[in-house]
Amino acid sequence: MTKKRIQPGYNLVFWRNLVQTGFLFWCLYLGVQFSRFVAHFASRGEKPFVSRPPGIEAFLPIGALVSLKNWVLNGIVDPVHPAALILFLTFLAMALLTRKSFCSWICPVGTLSELLWRSGERLTGHRFRFWRWLDILLRSVKYLLLFFFLKLILFGMPAQALKGFLSSPYWAMSDVKMLHFFTDPSVLSVVIVLTLVVLSFFIRQFWCRYLCPYGAMLGFFSFFSPFRVRRDRDGCTGCGSCDRVCPASIAVSGKQQVFSMECTGCLSCVQSCPEHQVLQMGVGRRWQTPDGMFPLLVLLLFTLGVAYGMLSGHWHSTLSYRDYMQLIPLLNRF
Repeated sequence: MTKKRIQPGYNLVFWRNLVQTGFLFWCLYLGVQFSRFVAHFASRGEKPFVSRPPGIEAFLPIGALVSLKNWVLNGIVDPVHPAALILFLTFLAMALLTRKSFCSWICPVGTLSELLWRSGERLTGHRFRFWRWLDILLRSVKYLLLFFFLKLILFGMPAQALKGFLSSPYWAMSDVKMLHFFTDPSVLSVVIVLTLVVLSFFIRQFWCRYLCPYGAMLGFFSFFSPFRVRRDRDGCTGCGSCDRVCPASIAVSGKQQVFSMECTGCLSCVQSCPEHQVLQMGVGRRWQTPDGMFPLLVLLLFTLGVAYGMLSGHWHSTLSYRDYMQLIPLLNRF
């Protein structure tokens, strides 16, 4: 007879929610600071000047993919948006080591998506699901989108085209254009976002599960991660609590090890298991990590990536005050 799970002195779900909330508010802060930075130049110096936050470049994954190829082929870290490449590589490294932990611990879109479907389930009392065949079909969309971007950039852009793109005014202002998508959206953009919000309210992780090409890429890398959620078949009672709480809708109770590329390492299943050490996140067959070690490793990898960017000089853009003063008022021409 198995012993009941001895809960740690902290709740993993609580701490994950706290980390998610912290990153969400940090991203909002970066957005506000960046909007103030842009407003200074759009007003031609009439509004107060604030420093540009380099972390905003985390929202330029497609450009970061171009920058990655340029770095590999030409050996040059793009000086215009260097933090985009550093953060992109950091998230890939996190996927290789700690599964898709970026999605479940850091990504603000993932946080908002999770908040929506949890709110939907609480308010409606139902969990809406697509038919299995439709679920599989829709999940292929994000991989098709990923293939499109990989084909366009990795296989379709020669070295000279990379240099041309990265030296263009469009790339220089890509972060400002991204900001305007949120501050001055078109009617079509509003309709698309509202549609995604409604679908995410009723369907668990709709954007992440079916449409996010970034998550699809991290999923491929996470397949090689040494970390796996492992289930002790002898101690498992088949209660299904792990299946019910899994944001990725993985049938954890039917697996000895979770290899799925959908697994984000959120540890919800581990926390929910009522049996002692039946579900554990670990490396190899014998080494099971302490409950708090995995999230600490996730945060450590993120911190090391950012610290490397800062210390190596690949963090702040080389665009000058004069460059922004010239380019931002001409934004609509690019």
